[in-house]
Amino acid sequence: MLRCVFLAFHFFSKYVCEPSEFNLPGDYKLGGIFPVHTASEIIIPNSPMALQCYNQPFTMSGYQMFEVMRFSVEQINNSTTILPNVTLGYAIFDFCLYNQNFPSILDFISDNGHINVSEKENKHNVIGLVGPYGSTEALAIAPLFMMDLIPMISYASSSYDLSNKWVYPSFLRTVPTNQDIIMVIINLIQHFGWNWVAFISSDDSYSQNGLELFRSTIKDTSICLAFFYEITLNSNYTEILKRIDSLSINVIIVFTLEDTARAFVETAVRINIRDKVWIAGDAWSMDAELSTWPGIGQVGTIFGVTATTLNLPGFDEYVYQTRLRLETDYCLNCEDTVKCNQLCDNCMNEKPEDIIKESPTYSFSIQAAVYTFAYALHQVLNCSMAGCARDQDIPPYVVLQNMRQTSFILQNQYVKFNQYGDPPASLAVVLWKPEENPLFVVVAAYNTHPTINFTLNDDLVPWAENGTVPYSNCSVECETGFKRVQTSIHKCCFQCEKCKAQTYINTTDDAYTCAPCAEGYWSDEKSIICKKRIIVFLDLKDPLCMLFLVCAVAFIAISIGLIILFGINYNTPVVKSAGGNMCFLMLFCLVLANIGVFFYFGVPDPVNCALRNVFFIFFYTICLSCMGVRSFQIVCVFKMAAQFPDVYHWWMKNNGQWLCINVYSFIQLIACGIWLLTGRPKPYNDSTSFKDQTILTCDMGSMVTSTLAWSCLWFLSIVCFCFSYMGKDLPKSYNEAKSITFSLLLFYLGWIAYFTAYIVFRGAYIQLFNAVAQLSSSYGIIFSFYMPRAYIIIFQPKKNTQAYFQSSIQTYTQTISRM
Repeated sequence: MLRCVFLAFHFFSKYVCEPSEFNLPGDYKLGGIFPVHTASEIIIPNSPMALQCYNQPFTMSGYQMFEVMRFSVEQINNSTTILPNVTLGYAIFDFCLYNQNFPSILDFISDNGHINVSEKENKHNVIGLVGPYGSTEALAIAPLFMMDLIPMISYASSSYDLSNKWVYPSFLRTVPTNQDIIMVIINLIQHFGWNWVAFISSDDSYSQNGLELFRSTIKDTSICLAFFYEITLNSNYTEILKRIDSLSINVIIVFTLEDTARAFVETAVRINIRDKVWIAGDAWSMDAELSTWPGIGQVGTIFGVTATTLNLPGFDEYVYQTRLRLETDYCLNCEDTVKCNQLCDNCMNEKPEDIIKESPTYSFSIQAAVYTFAYALHQVLNCSMAGCARDQDIPPYVVLQNMRQTSFILQNQYVKFNQYGDPPASLAVVLWKPEENPLFVVVAAYNTHPTINFTLNDDLVPWAENGTVPYSNCSVECETGFKRVQTSIHKCCFQCEKCKAQTYINTTDDAYTCAPCAEGYWSDEKSIICKKRIIVFLDLKDPLCMLFLVCAVAFIAISIGLIILFGINYNTPVVKSAGGNMCFLMLFCLVLANIGVFFYFGVPDPVNCALRNVFFIFFYTICLSCMGVRSFQIVCVFKMAAQFPDVYHWWMKNNGQWLCINVYSFIQLIACGIWLLTGRPKPYNDSTSFKDQTILTCDMGSMVTSTLAWSCLWFLSIVCFCFSYMGKDLPKSYNEAKSITFSLLLFYLGWIAYFTAYIVFRGAYIQLFNAVAQLSSSYGIIFSFYMPRAYIIIFQPKKNTQAYFQSSIQTYTQTISRM
């Protein structure tokens, strides 16, 4: 039904005179549509009739593109390798208004003016279409070609919507897409460090697609779209420009069609907008008329994004030759000739120089489109040096399939289509230089083949001399080591806050977050990297550690020596007064108590953390129990036996001293067991004491259970001290007050020094202080309790007799009786 409606329009347009310049017979015809004339607004006729383009304003750039297609077809027909014995023809139409030029489109998809809607495969006047110029035109006419998969290659339509192969399966193009153009704009903005920009679009598919792509792409960048507006020819440009100026936006992207952009920028000149940076989309980036507008240089710096411009070798000569042989007369009555196509008085009056000097922006893309059809036909017709298989009816989809697979080199440029029908991008950034020659200077290039690459020559930009890049940022960039704290809906509007110690900021990944350093690393405030921490622990190679180990081994050796000495003199009064069997238990416990000091060295693990203090607490408790019981027993003998004979008798009969030692040792064993089972010390990496070090140490485990175990030990030491004080006036041979007091003072001083250091200082040597406290406590007992007795045994054997001890007791008894 849709085809029937458009076919009716086609019959209305049948009576239009057609100069032969628009038509070339051939074995296979290409369709072409170019804006030789341009209608600026929709024309509403008084009666049904086709739009007469020749009455509209003539466009030299459109006519030049028209001539490029004719030139490309002639090149192919003159080639002996592409289509050796096949002639390529064309039917070109002047496409001046996209929504009122459907007769030309219907001519392409029909077969001599007829469309048989009942046939599955219709014949068409052309095998494919070169064109149209703009994205809006392409989106309007493409559905008619998509129905039969007729290939159409646009030489200037860049809207990314056309890459949707579900909707436009037979559409291809030889120009970069809007996505590529937007990427160039973003690269340009990022190169100069701008992030506060305005985007001006217009009410057409091309501009709207550009705005959509720009907004979606900048989400992953630091660029903020501070202002955007969709303008028309009737918009209040003055108010829009004043609004942009009030927001302190100095970079303005104008992604509109040429007429709209021209009116907008001319308004900026008129109202004296100055010193802005303008970025032009490809639609007006090479506008020669606007670039020479009076006062255009005052608005600031204008960059334009355009397809890489290539001059076609031989094109100038072709234009001169065609001008010479072109017939100046045209038909006055359509029935007199069938060779004509459309009226174009200006086409025949233009000078070759005017055509040649027009910007060749799309010349290469038109030539590439024509050559794509030619190379596809080369494959379909199985062409070789001998010729091609002629007289074949080729379905459009067959040509399309070969076009998608075609790749070739043309003027050192790689032509190929991806799965979306898009070519590799080759774009340039031009700088406008009004009142200079040339008007446009290429300052940057963007290519996607073989890899994506953007390069810009800073020496060519206008601020290269003084080095001051125009400022267009919402906030001043933070100093190194500071993070951004967003202050508005725009991510580039922020305050700066320094990163704290143990954090760093990587502005490449995230400029808004100070990330914590990984375990084993550290940083100062305002850092951009974390440094590896130095691992510190008590190493056996450390001189202090080695000295301590020597002392620990010496202690064990001394203890073993004392055990041997006392064993040899077991039956002597000195050994018996020291407790007999009990003194051997004490020595044995002292040795075991100091086994734990060897677990302080090396990298801590759960086992040595658990055993460091437990050995000392338990076995030192047994040792103090023996000393306390021994002191109590001596006091009982000399002071309490006469007063409490029954108690003394029970004590001696039931071995009260051993009973007390066992009971208290059992209580301490339970306390230590609870500590190990419910909250034992564990390895701990101390990263807080020093910023650049990780100290491998052990924690104290459960505070409650560890305090319980330590409290039992300290309580026993106090009891022991009290009993020794009670026996301060006993016989000299039995008086242990001084030795016990001295050993307990060393015990108290050693542990008070350790706990003070633990609270005040930090470092690996705190663990060594703990071990020193343990060892000094044991040395205190050895030197105060055992060494005096060992001295008597070795150097004063006369005092190690029963008679000497009896005389000491008698002296004590006489002294007491006199009191």
